Amino acid sequence: MFGIVNIIITLVILVGVLILHIFLSRMKSPIPGLILPLLSFLPATAFPFLMILRSPGGFGSLLLTWLLANIPTLILLAIYFCCRPKKAEDPITKMNIQDL
Repeated sequence: MFGIVNIIITLVILVGVLILHIFLSRMKSPIPGLILPLLSFLPATAFPFLMILRSPGGFGSLLLTWLLANIPTLILLAIYFCCRPKKAEDPITKMNIQDL
């Protein structure tokens, strides 16, 4: 029973973070939408170097660990670029195109 509660709590937190990220990504300023990917990228970059301190491995294991640790960062960036508001075309540019 305790495992089911943990899974439900984890899913609720994950959905909450995704909803927050979508909200931040849709803001006019591009900076708030990049906060969560940055918070995901920094520890994912530090993790492989901490792993080397414990058990030295080759460059391949370092690169693989870094790539796997950055999967959430890539997902958050994909959400960011999908949810960013599209720039409306400038009315003057639209008028100039119609004049041609």
